[in-house]
Amino acid sequence: MPIRIVPATLRDLSYIAANLRSDDRAEIDCQLDHWSPALLALTALQGFAYVAELDGNPEAGFGAAEQRSGLWIAWSWGTRRMKRCVPGISRFFHEVLGPEVAARGAWRVEARALAGNGLALRWLDRLGATQRCRLPAYGRNGEDFFLYDWTRESWNHVSLSKTPRTETAAAGADDQ
Repeated sequence: MPIRIVPATLRDLSYIAANLRSDDRAEIDCQLDHWSPALLALTALQGFAYVAELDGNPEAGFGAAEQRSGLWIAWSWGTRRMKRCVPGISRFFHEVLGPEVAARGAWRVEARALAGNGLALRWLDRLGATQRCRLPAYGRNGEDFFLYDWTRESWNHVSLSKTPRTETAAAGADDQ
Protein backbone atom coordinates (compact mmCIF):
# COMPACT_ATOMS: atom_id res chain seq x y z
CA MET A 1 0.00 0.00 0.00
CA PRO A 2 2.05 2.93 -1.28
CA ILE A 3 1.81 6.29 0.50
CA ARG A 4 2.12 9.43 -1.56
CA ILE A 5 2.34 13.02 -0.29
CA VAL A 6 0.82 15.56 -2.68
CA PRO A 7 -0.14 19.25 -2.48
CA ALA A 8 -3.61 19.55 -0.95
CA THR A 9 -6.70 20.36 -2.98
CA LEU A 10 -10.08 21.54 -1.75
CA ARG A 11 -11.63 18.32 -3.06
CA ASP A 12 -9.23 16.00 -1.21
CA LEU A 13 -9.35 17.95 2.07
CA SER A 14 -13.16 18.08 1.90
CA TYR A 15 -13.28 14.30 1.45
CA ILE A 16 -10.98 13.76 4.43
CA ALA A 17 -12.93 16.23 6.58
CA ALA A 18 -16.19 14.47 5.73
CA ASN A 19 -14.69 11.13 6.82
CA LEU A 20 -12.73 12.10 9.94
CA ARG A 21 -11.64 9.52 12.46
CA SER A 22 -13.58 9.99 15.70
CA ASP A 23 -10.70 11.53 17.72
CA ASP A 24 -10.08 14.18 15.07
CA ARG A 25 -13.80 14.95 14.78
CA ALA A 26 -14.00 15.38 18.57
CA GLU A 27 -10.96 17.68 18.54
CA ILE A 28 -12.43 19.88 15.79
CA ASP A 29 -15.95 19.88 17.25
CA CYS A 30 -14.75 21.35 20.54
CA GLN A 31 -12.69 24.09 18.89
CA LEU A 32 -15.12 25.39 16.28
CA ASP A 33 -18.67 26.49 16.92
CA HIS A 34 -19.87 25.87 13.39
CA TRP A 35 -17.96 23.98 10.75
CA SER A 36 -18.52 21.85 7.70
CA PRO A 37 -16.09 19.65 5.78
CA ALA A 38 -15.85 22.24 3.00
CA LEU A 39 -15.21 25.12 5.42
CA LEU A 40 -12.57 23.12 7.32
CA ALA A 41 -10.90 22.21 4.02
CA LEU A 42 -10.93 25.79 2.79
CA THR A 43 -9.42 27.03 6.04
CA ALA A 44 -6.71 24.35 5.86
CA LEU A 45 -5.57 25.59 2.45
CA GLN A 46 -3.99 28.66 4.04
CA GLY A 47 -0.19 28.37 4.20
CA PHE A 48 1.34 24.99 3.40
CA ALA A 49 -1.17 22.16 2.99
CA TYR A 50 -0.57 18.57 1.94
CA VAL A 51 -2.50 15.33 1.61
CA ALA A 52 -1.28 11.82 2.29
CA GLU A 53 -2.76 9.33 -0.15
CA LEU A 54 -2.93 5.63 0.62
CA ASP A 55 -3.49 3.47 -2.44
CA GLY A 56 -4.52 6.63 -4.31
CA ASN A 57 -7.16 7.62 -1.76
CA PRO A 58 -6.80 10.84 0.32
CA GLU A 59 -6.55 9.75 3.98
CA ALA A 60 -4.86 12.60 5.88
CA GLY A 61 -4.41 16.33 5.55
CA PHE A 62 -1.62 18.24 7.27
CA GLY A 63 0.26 21.48 7.05
CA ALA A 64 1.19 24.73 8.72
CA ALA A 65 -0.05 28.30 8.42
CA GLU A 66 1.43 31.57 9.60
CA GLN A 67 -0.63 33.29 12.29
CA ARG A 68 1.56 36.37 12.52
CA SER A 69 5.15 37.14 11.63
CA GLY A 70 7.29 34.30 13.02
CA LEU A 71 4.42 32.30 14.59
CA TRP A 72 3.00 29.30 12.74
CA ILE A 73 0.32 26.75 13.63
CA ALA A 74 0.77 23.12 12.55
CA TRP A 75 -2.30 20.97 11.97
CA SER A 76 -3.31 17.50 10.85
CA TRP A 77 -6.43 15.36 10.69
CA GLY A 78 -7.50 12.31 8.82
CA THR A 79 -9.69 9.31 8.23
CA ARG A 80 -9.57 6.03 10.15
CA ARG A 81 -6.74 4.96 7.78
CA MET A 82 -4.57 7.91 8.80
CA LYS A 83 -2.41 5.79 11.14
CA ARG A 84 -0.97 3.99 8.11
CA CYS A 85 0.12 7.35 6.68
CA VAL A 86 1.88 8.63 9.81
CA PRO A 87 5.38 7.30 8.94
CA GLY A 88 5.30 8.94 5.49
CA ILE A 89 3.91 12.19 6.86
CA SER A 90 6.58 12.21 9.56
CA ARG A 91 9.39 11.85 7.00
CA PHE A 92 7.84 14.59 4.86
CA PHE A 93 7.47 16.83 7.92
CA HIS A 94 11.20 16.58 8.67
CA GLU A 95 12.45 16.67 5.08
CA VAL A 96 10.10 19.24 3.50
CA LEU A 97 7.50 20.97 5.68
CA GLY A 98 9.83 21.86 8.57
CA PRO A 99 12.46 23.39 6.26
CA GLU A 100 9.73 25.25 4.28
CA VAL A 101 8.34 26.83 7.44
CA ALA A 102 11.81 27.65 8.80
CA ALA A 103 12.78 29.26 5.49
CA ARG A 104 9.72 31.54 5.77
CA GLY A 105 11.11 32.96 9.03
CA ALA A 106 9.27 30.92 11.65
CA TRP A 107 10.56 31.35 15.17
CA ARG A 108 7.88 29.15 16.68
CA VAL A 109 5.45 26.53 15.40
CA GLU A 110 2.61 25.53 17.72
CA ALA A 111 0.23 22.60 17.73
CA ARG A 112 -2.64 21.90 20.11
CA ALA A 113 -4.11 18.47 20.75
CA LEU A 114 -7.16 17.33 22.69
CA ALA A 115 -5.94 15.70 25.91
CA GLY A 116 -7.77 12.48 25.00
CA ASN A 117 -6.38 12.25 21.44
CA GLY A 118 -3.70 9.62 22.10
CA LEU A 119 -2.51 9.33 18.49
CA ALA A 120 -1.95 13.08 18.23
CA LEU A 121 -0.10 13.30 21.56
CA ARG A 122 2.22 10.37 20.78
CA TRP A 123 2.84 11.65 17.27
CA LEU A 124 3.74 15.18 18.41
CA ASP A 125 6.26 13.67 20.83
CA ARG A 126 7.77 11.55 18.05
CA LEU A 127 7.96 14.57 15.75
CA GLY A 128 10.19 16.26 18.31
CA ALA A 129 7.68 18.82 19.57
CA THR A 130 8.01 20.01 23.15
CA GLN A 131 4.93 19.68 25.35
CA ARG A 132 4.71 23.13 26.97
CA CYS A 133 1.58 22.97 29.09
CA ARG A 134 -1.90 21.65 29.65
CA LEU A 135 -4.62 24.06 28.55
CA PRO A 136 -7.48 23.44 31.01
CA ALA A 137 -10.95 24.11 29.59
CA TYR A 138 -9.53 25.20 26.21
CA GLY A 139 -12.34 23.49 24.29
CA ARG A 140 -15.70 25.20 23.95
CA ASN A 141 -17.27 22.63 26.31
CA GLY A 142 -14.44 22.69 28.83
CA GLU A 143 -12.21 20.05 27.21
CA ASP A 144 -8.53 20.06 28.12
CA PHE A 145 -5.83 20.36 25.45
CA PHE A 146 -2.05 20.22 25.42
CA LEU A 147 0.10 22.88 23.78
CA TYR A 148 3.19 21.66 21.91
CA ASP A 149 5.77 23.63 19.99
CA TRP A 150 8.95 23.62 17.97
CA THR A 151 11.20 26.67 18.18
CA ARG A 152 14.05 27.86 15.97
CA GLU A 153 16.51 26.45 18.51
CA SER A 154 15.00 22.97 18.17
CA TRP A 155 15.48 23.19 14.38
CA ASN A 156 19.27 23.49 14.58
CA HIS A 157 19.49 20.55 12.13
CA VAL A 158 17.35 22.29 9.46
CA SER A 159 19.22 23.77 6.54
CA LEU A 160 17.69 27.08 5.44
CA SER A 161 19.88 27.39 2.34
CA LYS A 162 18.77 24.11 0.75
CA THR A 163 15.01 24.20 1.19
CA PRO A 164 13.51 21.82 -1.38
CA ARG A 165 10.90 23.14 -3.75
CA THR A 166 7.45 21.99 -2.70
CA GLU A 167 6.47 20.50 -6.05
CA THR A 168 9.71 18.58 -6.43
CA ALA A 169 9.63 17.23 -2.89
CA ALA A 170 5.96 16.28 -3.04
CA ALA A 171 6.44 14.48 -6.35
CA GLY A 172 9.43 12.65 -4.92
CA ALA A 173 7.41 11.34 -1.99
CA ASP A 174 5.81 8.63 -4.14
CA ASP A 175 8.00 5.91 -2.66
CA GLN A 176 6.89 6.51 0.93
